[in-house]
Amino acid sequence: METEIVNRVAGSGLVTLDLEDYYHPGERVVYDLKDNLYMGLILKEKDFRAFLKEHDWSQYAGKNVAITCSEDAIVPTWAYMLLTLQLQPYANTIVFGSLTDLEEKLYFDAIAQINPEDYRDVRVVVKGCSKVPVPTAAYVELTRVLRPVVQSLLFGEPCSTVPLYKRPKQAV
Repeated sequence: METEIVNRVAGSGLVTLDLEDYYHPGERVVYDLKDNLYMGLILKEKDFRAFLKEHDWSQYAGKNVAITCSEDAIVPTWAYMLLTLQLQPYANTIVFGSLTDLEEKLYFDAIAQINPEDYRDVRVVVKGCSKVPVPTAAYVELTRVLRPVVQSLLFGEPCSTVPLYKRPKQAV
């Protein structure tokens, strides 16, 4: 007696969405303004403006840059703005904050490109394992985007999912 093996996952109608597919491959770098501080304490506008003119900004071409200051110093807001103006023609993305903030921004930008209508009335599994780091904030943002349109939202792998959301049935 021979029994046919049936792939129930393939026939389930589940659509897998893998956030790893939205990972931006560009290099991530931190620009720390501490290197521009006088005696590690203050930013001198004249010296900073001279540095901005002389520095080779092309080295940031295509890179994703997080701007920060790791010293406990008073850095005027305009300094971050001037730095952004220099980086913008070259860098792919610029954020104020940490590498984590940068990673979240890259994912948020990618998720913003998703057309939620592509997932209307679909049972979606958001893949849980990936080879690249996916911030929790990206999963939260994806959930926010998909919840209004999906039939159901699950987390994990199609063969082993955690149910998250199921649209209530409409009263007839």
